[in-house]
Amino acid sequence: MVKKFFLERVVRPWHRLPRGTVAAPSLEVSGMLGVLSSYLFPDHISPLSRLLEEGADVNARHKLGWTALMVAAISRNSSVVKALLTANADPNLGDDFSSVYEIAKEKGLHSLEVLVTREDDFNNRLNIRANFKGCTALHYAVLADDYLTVKLLLDAGANPLQKNEMGHTPLDYAREGEVMNLLRASEAKFQEEQRRREMEERRRFPLEQRLKEHIIGQENAIATVGAAIRRKENGWYDEEHPLVFLFLGSSGIGKTELAKQTAKYIHKDIKKGFIRLDMSEFQERHEVAKFIGSPPGYVGHEEGGQLTKKLRQCPNAVVLFDEVDKAHPDVLTIMLQLFDEGRLTDGKGKTIDCKDAIFIMTSNVASEEIAQHALQLRQEAMEMSKKRIAENLEDVQMTDKITISKQFKEKVIRPILKAHFRRDEFLGRINEIVYFLPFCHSELIQLELNFWAKKAKARHNITLLWDREVMDVLADGYNLHYGARSIKHEVERRVVNQLAAAYEQDLLPRGCTLRIIVEDSDKQLLKTTEGSSSSTEKSKVPTLRLEIVEKNSKARKLEIQAPLNPENITYFM
Repeated sequence: MVKKFFLERVVRPWHRLPRGTVAAPSLEVSGMLGVLSSYLFPDHISPLSRLLEEGADVNARHKLGWTALMVAAISRNSSVVKALLTANADPNLGDDFSSVYEIAKEKGLHSLEVLVTREDDFNNRLNIRANFKGCTALHYAVLADDYLTVKLLLDAGANPLQKNEMGHTPLDYAREGEVMNLLRASEAKFQEEQRRREMEERRRFPLEQRLKEHIIGQENAIATVGAAIRRKENGWYDEEHPLVFLFLGSSGIGKTELAKQTAKYIHKDIKKGFIRLDMSEFQERHEVAKFIGSPPGYVGHEEGGQLTKKLRQCPNAVVLFDEVDKAHPDVLTIMLQLFDEGRLTDGKGKTIDCKDAIFIMTSNVASEEIAQHALQLRQEAMEMSKKRIAENLEDVQMTDKITISKQFKEKVIRPILKAHFRRDEFLGRINEIVYFLPFCHSELIQLELNFWAKKAKARHNITLLWDREVMDVLADGYNLHYGARSIKHEVERRVVNQLAAAYEQDLLPRGCTLRIIVEDSDKQLLKTTEGSSSSTEKSKVPTLRLEIVEKNSKARKLEIQAPLNPENITYFM
């Protein structure tokens, strides 16, 4: 009864149309769709084939959003469906038409004009109040209950699991019978093929490799997250509990970015698949209501909670709790239930099952200890590598492969976490505690300069180069506590400010090659600073200059009339 009522809301009482009949288009149609649609009669297959041979766009859309393949599918015209599929029509395109009144409002048309166009150019048996946005040709073929068309579309690669905007698959619209049986068998087959394709893709392009394209360093963190996700993808995990991570480390070293890239890998470009909550907004006890929703009788009860509302839309989302150490203890109590049972009850009393979700918490707790320990390990590794043979490349790169020892985790980090969160059961529900170490200076500077080089090329067609000494100068701006952001700000102050001033003064011809250099008189200063412990010498900062590289490889330094530099202003008391 539920199925029948659901279908009646979408389709008007269906009188089976003669196979292959459809009304000719009446109003303006975009692209070649009008020409194609006018040949949706069985006796016009030859002219249709001729049009397709002449290069008509089979995926052209009507001005209201549908394609010729959708028209043929809802019209039960299997011969035209076959011809369009042979001409490479995409069976997985979704309809842009939602409902009569929404389209009329969106396009500024009269609703009656939209209704007449929909009934004349598409079909007059569909409910004008139903939302059809995202429906594919397969959805429409199922609504028409046409077994032959459904089979043609499935054989051509139509996705039986594709959902429309309402979240319904073609099977949700199927009546009892051969069409429903065909869809059920196709869904199982499609899922198996999709699983096999994904496994092959993961073998050829592992998650760790994808993450390294967007995140500098942090090999241990990437390896830990990648291993946990791999267990989950291949079914080697506890299905009764969600996956929970705690990312520890200072600001600006990739914690949030790793969470974003994990969500992008799992959910592709689906925005609902990534939920980010800034836990600094939940520092007070009364703000717990914003998390799961207010109880009955309180303001905001109907709106629901920030987390519960988003989790209901995507129960298997990647959820980022940013700066979880700032949240009120009552919020952590709610998270205990969430992490343990994989479900959450909102203010309305409705329970959300989210055992398939991935929860990632970030925190700056113990970041000072982690940074100092990592710095000490790097220095030890550097001294050790200097004692070894310089030709051994593995030894030279040892500083990038340091790991946090188990002893340090247990004796230093865990007591700090326990003192802050004040409960062992909360820490016990975390699957992996991931440690983010401070970056190597050279990697950060290289990435930041590459970023601005791409900007210069894309926006102004300027090729930006730099010397090795420039990276050494910029490395002095690295701050252990602020991570990558300190390098970003240093590059903006020392390099980008000069670029902007030179561009404003019309000193940069479009298409030129620009090189960043260290002032000749300061190169010796750079060398003495590296080997000197004198505070006077270290306080002298080498100057960075811009020069244009001419076609004959000669360089010409730019004389930039720099405005006031805040660092050079003397303040009088």
